Amino acid sequence: MTQPKVLIESITAGYLPGIDILTGANLEVAAGELVGIIGPNGAGKSTMLKALVGLVPVRSGNVFLDGADITGLKAHDLVSRGIGYVPQNNNVFPRLSVEENLEMGVYLSPKRFAERCEVVVDLFPRLGERRKQRAGSLSGGERQMVAMGRALMADPAVLLLDEPSAGLSPLNQDLVFERTKAINSTGVSIIMVEQNANACLQICDRAYVLDQGRNAYTGTGAELLVDPKVIELYLGTLARN
Repeated sequence: MTQPKVLIESITAGYLPGIDILTGANLEVAAGELVGIIGPNGAGKSTMLKALVGLVPVRSGNVFLDGADITGLKAHDLVSRGIGYVPQNNNVFPRLSVEENLEMGVYLSPKRFAERCEVVVDLFPRLGERRKQRAGSLSGGERQMVAMGRALMADPAVLLLDEPSAGLSPLNQDLVFERTKAINSTGVSIIMVEQNANACLQICDRAYVLDQGRNAYTGTGAELLVDPKVIELYLGTLARN
């Protein structure tokens, strides 16, 4: 049996002592796979990503990367191991230029800047056009490109995206999903938390539905899009459009 790229086993985690947001959640991601995490607000979706990157204490259970236990390691250690993380909020340095934001993505290996910048600008041409512009002056969609680009500068094997389409116009949402699929096509494994469940399920290989900190359903994106219970409980009438 092929070893998963990322494996989360029965983790319990939360922000405050005695209050658990995740209560035995599981996740498995194969190399090169695009996996979505959907579910209602407060289900623990973003908490799962933060637990994976060491931003939320894991009280029980384990997180593995390529078979190695990485439970509780700090974010900077995980970057060196090939994990990139794009948070939903405050995900750019607004006073820095686009180029300076991208430089922050290779602070561990600055000599790779030119090489990696070429890759990122090829994926997000707008960043090349806005290279000297302050990130804080960009549109919401452009800032999201900067955040994703900065994470990609480190050449991650696994990319974690927390609500990448949140607050964006429909046009920019489509662009983010298109670019996410393009990044995945290069071999990067992606775990994407998304409130836009329909769009997420349309592009992901597999998905997990979290509810009250635990796995409620799992399956391929195509299967969950037509699952009557998932439609009724989590997707609503939009799934039928």
